[in-house]
Amino acid sequence: MNEMGKVLPDTRRVEPDRSGYLPVEGGARRIYWEYFGQGEKEVVVLLNGVGMLTRSWYRNVPNVFPDYDVLLYDYFGQGGSSQEDEPYYIDRFAAYLIGVMDQLGIDKVHPVGVSYGGFIAADLGRLFQDRLHTLTLSGILLTRETLFQMYQDISLMFYRDTDKAFEIYTHYLYEKTFGEPFAALIYGDTMERTRRKFYDRYVDRRHCLIRLTEAQNPFFENIDADPEAYRHIETPTLVITGEQDRAIPPWQQRKLLDILPNSRQVMLPECGHLTYQERGEVFWPMVKRLFAAKSLDFELH
Repeated sequence: MNEMGKVLPDTRRVEPDRSGYLPVEGGARRIYWEYFGQGEKEVVVLLNGVGMLTRSWYRNVPNVFPDYDVLLYDYFGQGGSSQEDEPYYIDRFAAYLIGVMDQLGIDKVHPVGVSYGGFIAADLGRLFQDRLHTLTLSGILLTRETLFQMYQDISLMFYRDTDKAFEIYTHYLYEKTFGEPFAALIYGDTMERTRRKFYDRYVDRRHCLIRLTEAQNPFFENIDADPEAYRHIETPTLVITGEQDRAIPPWQQRKLLDILPNSRQVMLPECGHLTYQERGEVFWPMVKRLFAAKSLDFELH
């Protein structure tokens, strides 16, 4: 999106300058990555949502490239990375990014984590904040919330049930994801094509969604064991929240400000869970001002 109601044309699509794999876990698995740029500029990392893969970002890459280089990578269960039916861990997904950065000779990055990608971004701050310029978080929580646990439990029930149940779930998923204006914009054929792609990608690989979702359990168990785990993050952190987000409601996201000592929240009206997509005309210029300032002392508009 470049303004509300206008979809970017296919001419804005880009292709990576480099791509490759990082062997992990003693070479038993691998992480797929893509790089846009020549290694001469600061690097922005766009972190996948649970049902995404690197090419899901292609229409958004031009919002930051070529002002910044862009790094994408797939977690286990996504795209070109390993997809075994074995446990996944969010903190390891963060560590694998550091491995990719080392492989490419990148010292620091600007992570942008929306939804599931925000959990990886938060663990980058918890474990590797010396490798970060800034943090952008959207659509996540860092507190134990029963309503979120219920949402996760329902998702897992659908993933583990029949193909028909999984198809029904994909309708529910999109109903819950978007705010009203964006849903009205794409309702019908566009939404159905998007839903069908998601269904076709995972109907025979639902173990990937199960493992990705189950990885949230140790993430929140760590928060239970150490409520102070994220309070030491001094990286300038921008929290961008959609006022119509029903997946992670604004009142849950507001708690991030009490946890992250160097954070600032921006509420986007008429916007649901996918802030970067629904209000891209606001989201991308704002995060670029954060990147340039490397502090929260910048003008929103």
